[in-house]
Amino acid sequence: KCCDMASAEKVFDEMPERNLVSWNSVIVGSLDNELYDQAVLNFKGILREISIRPNEVSASSVLNACANMGNGSYVGEQVHGVVVKYGLMTSSYVRNSLIDMYCKCKLFEDAVKLFRRIDEKDVVTWNVMIMGLVQDDNFEEGFKYFARMRSQGILPDEASFSTALHACGGLAALNQGTLIHNLIMKSGFERNMSIASSLMTMYSKGGSLVEAHRVFQQINDPNVVSWTAMISAFQQHGRSNQVIELFENMLHQGIRPHYITFVHVLSACAHTGRVEEGFAYFDSMIAVHKIEIGPEHYAAMVDMLGRAGRLEEAIRFIGSMPIEPGPSVWGALLGACRKHGNLEMARQAAEKLFQIEPTNPGNYMILANMYESKGKSKEADNIRRLMGLKEVRKELGCSWIDVKDTTYVFKANDKLHSRTNEMYALLNELKELMKKKGYVAETQFAMSNV
Repeated sequence: KCCDMASAEKVFDEMPERNLVSWNSVIVGSLDNELYDQAVLNFKGILREISIRPNEVSASSVLNACANMGNGSYVGEQVHGVVVKYGLMTSSYVRNSLIDMYCKCKLFEDAVKLFRRIDEKDVVTWNVMIMGLVQDDNFEEGFKYFARMRSQGILPDEASFSTALHACGGLAALNQGTLIHNLIMKSGFERNMSIASSLMTMYSKGGSLVEAHRVFQQINDPNVVSWTAMISAFQQHGRSNQVIELFENMLHQGIRPHYITFVHVLSACAHTGRVEEGFAYFDSMIAVHKIEIGPEHYAAMVDMLGRAGRLEEAIRFIGSMPIEPGPSVWGALLGACRKHGNLEMARQAAEKLFQIEPTNPGNYMILANMYESKGKSKEADNIRRLMGLKEVRKELGCSWIDVKDTTYVFKANDKLHSRTNEMYALLNELKELMKKKGYVAETQFAMSNV
């Protein structure tokens, strides 16, 4: 707990006799200190002990470690076998940890299979399944599980409501979100700070900034999470001046901002051209608020300089960073180069991105389209050829619409709907009307399919 696992392991190694409690202590300690591989090794140590059997604490802790490891699915499946062998599947704590592990390792078929085999599911089990889907941006399926939970008479708790609202926000499903809001009020959770913040986010993503602000105003004593949720809502709707105003009001109220608050504030400065003000806020993060500066903050600063056309300053800023610039930083520079037509600098940024995230199609397409716009078709073809060699493909875009409490999802060139012909006919009519009104599409930097 004092973040000194080396000393803890030394004491453990020097113990003449170890029991299950001591083994569990080092497993949990490794987990708490994000030493996931070590947690797995310690769990294997229990299995080597003839007189000691793992219990639900051992199993759930190592499953949590597997869920957070980059390659934890293989080990997690082995732990599943151990859990069955030692009769630990009767523990809801262990079952929920298994579902969580499978979801975080993106083995959703295994998670669903295990979930369905559980006869008596409590609210925690449902929450784990719903969260697993929603955290993977599978909002529609997550919302369906929330509806099934309610249909089986399970009363939602704080986590259920927050996750369901997250799903509604991801789908921009305002009607469903409003229905959940009504259910929240009937259930007595309307004063819950976490749920209020989730409501603000849902209304904002659903396009209703007015409702988001109304929820915020009804909070008696908003904390930093609530303030940040409202600041985020203003930022999402392009109200950058109100972001700065609300942030200053928050400081005046004595609320200390956190990491995410500054991401939105710096982004607001970028969108309003407040470069000097942005640098002042940036400098205050460590000097005044003792907040560690992260990749998102550096990216916002590069975006701010880039939007202002100060590309050379942006390059120098990147060069002065104490951490290795990641994709968000180089992506911000690439976007600025696209805006200002600086092909040479865009090429440098794109080459960095090709190394860091070689499977992201957007980076290739931005550079290819910039080459096309400059009449450099050969170079553009080379970029597309590179995409082919690396087997990089652009995912089909999708959109959704909420009609009579049902969300309909459409993908690009989607022709599966029963009324496809009618929809495309109407779309063509709208295109013709737009042309007659003088609309001309800007295709200079369109993200063309490759």
